[in-house]
Amino acid sequence: MPMDRIRLARLRDRIMSPEDAALFFKDGMTVGMSGFTRAGDCKAVPFALAERASREPLQITLMTGASLGNDIDKVLTDANAISRRIPFQSDPTLRRKINAGEVMFIDQHLSETVELLRSKQIAPVDIAVVEATAITENGGIVPTTSVGNSASFAVLAKKIIVEINLKMPQALEGLHDIYIPTYRPHRLPIPLISPEQRIGLPFIPVDPEKIVAIVITEKADSPSNVLPPDHETNAIAGHLNEFLFHEVKAGRLSPSLQPLQAGIGTIANAVLHGMLDSPFRDLKMYSEVLQDSTVELLDDGRLTFASASSITLSKGAYERVLSQIDRYKQRLVLRPQEISNHPEVIRRLGLITINTALECDIYGNVNSTHVGGTHMMNGIGGSGDFARNAHLSVFVTKSIAKAGAISSIVPMVSHVDHTEHDTDIIVTEHGLADLRGLAPRERARQVIDNCTDPLYRDVLRDYFLRASRRGGHTPHLLQEAFAWHLRYEQQGSMLAHEQEAALV
Repeated sequence: MPMDRIRLARLRDRIMSPEDAALFFKDGMTVGMSGFTRAGDCKAVPFALAERASREPLQITLMTGASLGNDIDKVLTDANAISRRIPFQSDPTLRRKINAGEVMFIDQHLSETVELLRSKQIAPVDIAVVEATAITENGGIVPTTSVGNSASFAVLAKKIIVEINLKMPQALEGLHDIYIPTYRPHRLPIPLISPEQRIGLPFIPVDPEKIVAIVITEKADSPSNVLPPDHETNAIAGHLNEFLFHEVKAGRLSPSLQPLQAGIGTIANAVLHGMLDSPFRDLKMYSEVLQDSTVELLDDGRLTFASASSITLSKGAYERVLSQIDRYKQRLVLRPQEISNHPEVIRRLGLITINTALECDIYGNVNSTHVGGTHMMNGIGGSGDFARNAHLSVFVTKSIAKAGAISSIVPMVSHVDHTEHDTDIIVTEHGLADLRGLAPRERARQVIDNCTDPLYRDVLRDYFLRASRRGGHTPHLLQEAFAWHLRYEQQGSMLAHEQEAALV
C-alpha cells in the first residue's frame, strides 16, 4: 500500500473498505460528493452506498459540483438512494426520475450552492466524500482532476471520507489553487486580477480529525462524450471568429482578445476548437471546464494559460495530459467552482463567454435546460454566472434539430434561463446576430435574418410582422407564441403540414 499518499501518519489506520465506509451514511443525510463534469468523482464509496440502499431504506440528498461520471448517478438512482439532487446532472436514468417527480432536483447556478450552505439557507452537509491524490502532512486534501464544490463540502461537513485514487499521478499536486471566501457581510474582495494568478493553497485545508475513513481506489475518470467538430459547428466557429476579428479591427478588443470561457458540450468545445484557425494568439481562458479544445490550443501555443474547475477530456487527451502533467500544469490551474464562476471575478476579468442554448427566441431569451418548457435535460450549470457578467455573452446553437423537425430559433422560448438582457450574441451555422444596443424589434430582425434555418425563416418573419402590427415594445401573438412547441408535441414536427408538403 503506497503510504506516501497519506503523509499524516496517524490517518493511515483509518484506511478501510468502501463497504465499511458506507456504514457512516444514515437515511435522510445530506451528502456532498466530489465531481465536476465527469472529472474527479469518487469511484468506490458511491457504489457501496448504492448496495446498502438496495437492501435497506436509505435515501440521501446528494450535492456535487456538477455531473458525475462512472454511472454514479445511474447506480444510485437505480438503488433508490437519491431523494434530492443538487445542482446539476446529466444522467438519463436520473433525468427520467426527475421528470417523473420521483427525485426532487434543484437546478442552481453553479456559483451559488456553497454560498447557500455557508449562510445556512439549505441543509448542512453531514458527510463529504472527496477523491484525492494525496493527504498532506497536516491533513490537507489534494484533489484530483476537479475541485468543484469539494473544498467547501469538506470544510463545512461534519465528517469526511477520502478516496485516494492511485490512478492519479502524484504530480497533480500543485495544480490546484484553493481559495475559500470569508463570510458575508464583511467579506473582502476576491484578490484575483488575472487567470494565471494564484491566491490560495494547493490543498483543501481541513481538520484531519474530521476524516473518518480513507478508501484506496485505482480507476480513471469517465472520458468526455463530446463529438468532433462537424460542418455546422465549423460554420458557427467561423462566424464567431469573423465577428471577433472585426471587434479587434474596431479597437474594441486586442489581438489576444479577453479571457475566454466555453461551456461544456460538443458545440462549445467545437467552437473553441475553431480558434485554431483564427488569427488570435496569446489567448487565456477563465472557465469552468477544460475540454479537448483547450489541450489543442495549449499544444498549438495559441493558448498561454487556462484556469478552470475541472479537466474533462476524451480518453486519448486524458491519457496524454495525465502522463505529461508536469509539463501541462505550468499553464493550468484548477479552482473551487465558486471562484471559477464567481460574478465578481468574471466581471472584473471581462470574459468572452460561449455557452450552448437549447433554443433562443427572436428577442434573445435563451432556454438552456427544459425540453418543451417542462422536461429537464441537465441544468443551467454555470452559464448564468457567466452570461450575466461577461464582457461579451455569446450563445451558440445549431439552428435545427431532429432533421429539421425542431427549430432552435422560436417565437418565444418555452422556458427562460437567460433573459434577453444577458444575451449579446447569438450564433448558428447560418450566421451571427449582434444584439448589442438594439431594441426588441431590431433584435428580432437580426435573429430571424441571420440565425434561423431557411425551413422556418419565412414563417418566423410572418409571425413577427403580424405581431408588430398589434403593437407593443416586445411584440407577440400570445395565442401563437407556443404554437410551434404544441405542434411538435402533437405531430412530431414544428413544421406546419403545408411546409412539410412543400419539402416533399
